[in-house]
Amino acid sequence: MNETDRLIASDKVEGTAVYDRQGNSLGSVYNLMIDKVSGRVAYAVMSFGGFLGIGERYHPLPWEKLTYDTGQGGYVVDLSREQLEGAPSYGRDETPWGDPAYGRGVHDYYGVPYLV
Repeated sequence: MNETDRLIASDKVEGTAVYDRQGNSLGSVYNLMIDKVSGRVAYAVMSFGGFLGIGERYHPLPWEKLTYDTGQGGYVVDLSREQLEGAPSYGRDETPWGDPAYGRGVHDYYGVPYLV
């Protein structure tokens, strides 16, 4: 079993659609970033933009910004496409996570306290 009422396996989250509050598709969950110390999901990294993987950007969203909607069958965020376009992101060949300031910048952008 890889899902219960309260738990879900990470491989079932990856690829799940992300919608805005109006029900418009924004992208999908590419992967999850898990804090090694607390064991909690810190970010859902959303793939956004591009076409057939070309020009695609990865947008980390603090996990607290996502709400699962059973009716939609995906996650809902209170963000517009324009807000995501201006959000911190990185490309396929970039590795920003080595810099702690990157995570703080993500949290600052979304107005979520940085707890790490």
